[in-house]
Amino acid sequence: MAKVKVYYDSESDTMDIWFGNPEDEVICEEVGEGIILKKDKEGKTIGIEKLYVSKTVGINRPIPVELVVA
Repeated sequence: MAKVKVYYDSESDTMDIWFGNPEDEVICEEVGEGIILKKDKEGKTIGIEKLYVSKTVGINRPIPVELVVA
């Protein structure tokens, strides 16, 4: 099973969720308000970016994260 990588950038208030290699990204497609699909050269979705995370969820402090490894 491939690993999922999650990155949160507090300066830009964005979260990236990768289930493919980030270096393979060649296409970004906005599919909804603040939701961007990251795709490889074949058009396969390899990641998702969420903009305005804390504003969307209504959080004004650091986001707690729980990691579960299976």
